[in-house]
Amino acid sequence: MTFILAIALFLAKALIIAAVILIIIAGILALASKGKQNKAGKIVIKKLNDHFDEIKQDLNAVLLCKKQRKKNQKSAKKKKAVSKTSKRVYVINFDGDVKASEVDALREEITAIIAVAHKGEEVVVKLTSPGGVIHGYGLAAAQLGRIKNHGLRLTVCVDKVAASGGYMMACVADAIVAAPFAIIGSIGAVIQMPNFNRFLKKHNIDFEQLTAGEFKRTLSVFGENTAQGREKMQGELEQAHELFKTFISEHRPQVNLNEVATGEHWFGSQAKSLKLVDRLTTSDDYIYACAKSHEVFEIIYSQKKRLIERINAKALAYLN
Repeated sequence: MTFILAIALFLAKALIIAAVILIIIAGILALASKGKQNKAGKIVIKKLNDHFDEIKQDLNAVLLCKKQRKKNQKSAKKKKAVSKTSKRVYVINFDGDVKASEVDALREEITAIIAVAHKGEEVVVKLTSPGGVIHGYGLAAAQLGRIKNHGLRLTVCVDKVAASGGYMMACVADAIVAAPFAIIGSIGAVIQMPNFNRFLKKHNIDFEQLTAGEFKRTLSVFGENTAQGREKMQGELEQAHELFKTFISEHRPQVNLNEVATGEHWFGSQAKSLKLVDRLTTSDDYIYACAKSHEVFEIIYSQKKRLIERINAKALAYLN
């Protein structure tokens, strides 16, 4: 028994030492990469026409006889010859989080498109976002504005959600396409935070905060909030809401803001009747229809993550 306990103790110590070493290595890697930019990413281009053709050919190989397959192959070659002279449609994806982190990739993708696209061609943005920080989504909306400024048509497709800042982006488009049960709207502004001041007082814990400027801090997590601070924060929220409404009225004047700028959200079919969206269909159907008459290219900005980012991502995936 003593021998077994000794081995168990040894293994426990070994695991602790290994964990400490891993933490030290992770810390060193984090410090080494601190302040450095990731390596430049690259633009990945995928022709969706070819993707659709491959799917069709795979099915036809099973479903059709040899004679029919040859006939289809000949007609497919003629279509390809015609498609080379047709206008292009460019597809990009935006999967937004609270911080609008995807803006960095979005700006690279848009820059790549406007460098080669001709006036009158179309950009389709597959947008998914519940919204987030105002400055982040304001920049994202401005990036979409670049597309229209270069004489390109902009279509935003929403399959799941475009709410708050997500709808701010969507309303820039010439046309908004939404799935019937996509969540649309939430035109409002909100801020929320816990306050631990009473807890600190109960446990005789002092909280010190020094500021220069009357409203450098309005609401506080640890300090005692005042009526004046709340009033100031409420005023800032109202101001942000007014800016949001003005932005929407500029891009979608057909929308009745008194009816929709209440902070509520609607499903796609309801949003269409409120003129928040223009058409009900999925991005899949919209893009597939485009591919019948246009060359369709998906543009993706791919950036290699640093080692520490990959470790963190795997750790989070494991914990989840």
